[in-house]
Amino acid sequence: MRHDVLIALSLASMLGLAGTAVGQQPALPAPPADYGVPITNEQAKAVAAAAVAEAKKTNSPMAFAIVGPAGDLVYFEKMDGAQLASVEIAQGRARTAVLFRRHSKVFADQYRAGNRAFTTFPETPVASEGGVPIIVNGKIIGAIGASGTD
Repeated sequence: MRHDVLIALSLASMLGLAGTAVGQQPALPAPPADYGVPITNEQAKAVAAAAVAEAKKTNSPMAFAIVGPAGDLVYFEKMDGAQLASVEIAQGRARTAVLFRRHSKVFADQYRAGNRAFTTFPETPVASEGGVPIIVNGKIIGAIGASGTD
């Protein structure tokens, strides 16, 4: 599994906004959750700080994008040494996770299975792992996208 996915998923297990689980990943995609009150700047900074701390543990320079329910960028952080392409990739993964209300990995799996129908959508999803919805009290408040070198 790619390192950026591990960081995004570790955030899901270690972060709790408002005392609830964030970005839980079931074995199979769960039915999409409804949207909630958008993630605040303070919450987004906390998510990014946890992501950066996790990336530093393995000396993996990465970029992290946190978006609100409409896919708009709320907070972004790029670690020194992260590849420049990770800026756009992280944002695309986060937008995919929130706009389609599921992990970007779902599209990666579909692509690997030969399904390309989603590439005709007006908002084309990023078909790579690393985008995770942020769910609080059963509502999607945003998403995080992570990208870095493996």
